[in-house]
Amino acid sequence: MARSENKETASAATRMVADMIRKMRLRAGLSQPELGTRIGYSAAAVSAAETCAQAPSDAMLVALEREVGDGLGFFEDARAPLRREKYPRQFRDYSGLEQKALVLRLFATLVVHGLFQTPEYARALIGGGFPPLPDERVEQLVEARTARQALFDRQPVPLIELVLEESVLRRTIGSAEIMRDQLTFLAKCAQRRNVTLQVLPLDAGVGGEFAGAYGNLNLVETPEHDHLVYLEIQDESLMINDPAKVSTYAQRYAKIRSQALGPRESLGRIEQLAGEER
Repeated sequence: MARSENKETASAATRMVADMIRKMRLRAGLSQPELGTRIGYSAAAVSAAETCAQAPSDAMLVALEREVGDGLGFFEDARAPLRREKYPRQFRDYSGLEQKALVLRLFATLVVHGLFQTPEYARALIGGGFPPLPDERVEQLVEARTARQALFDRQPVPLIELVLEESVLRRTIGSAEIMRDQLTFLAKCAQRRNVTLQVLPLDAGVGGEFAGAYGNLNLVETPEHDHLVYLEIQDESLMINDPAKVSTYAQRYAKIRSQALGPRESLGRIEQLAGEER
């Protein structure tokens, strides 16, 4: 539901898009109900977008570009910055790096990495967090999180490596059905040519060595071939670009990967656990 207080706190980008929606609607000689009919939204939704009561969704921007964009590409170009504004503040800087990365090397220890979450899994996870969020905010975050998966098919194709703790695959989020679908989606992702997915098994620490004890890890190689590390815990984040520290984290990631199951064996483990959720 649109909130009146959003009008006071709307960002410059949201205000600019709102103004452009109104101008392009009037240029096309359309009322708010008429524009709503053409793009598949209510007149109230159009009004909310034009008054900054609620930022337009990604799907609405696509429809606006198609119906009243007039070939300018404005609404298409607005998708990325508006999507970024929906992310939690601590994630916004990293989100831009993620979408442009040449290489991502990821390690997730508690839940499925956000880049690989299904909408239903993300909704259960975000909606079940604390403190509780309004339903509107939950849906914003779900939409923004799943939109990140456009990266999988981006050109130039990025290389994405993900190591998941086996406990992540065994921890049911939402329901058995949601978890089964999430595992099935992971299996499909693992079969992409630009994705390598490995499982760090529960017995990885047998013998005294366990490189994954320090938690989640995101390594990024940018288009300029800079190497960065992004860490996030308890709604706080840290971006690291010091070469010596990045090298240490890269070595740690290499050790984590060496202790994980191979890609084929990992895929088999995921498919096995998906079957157990039936």
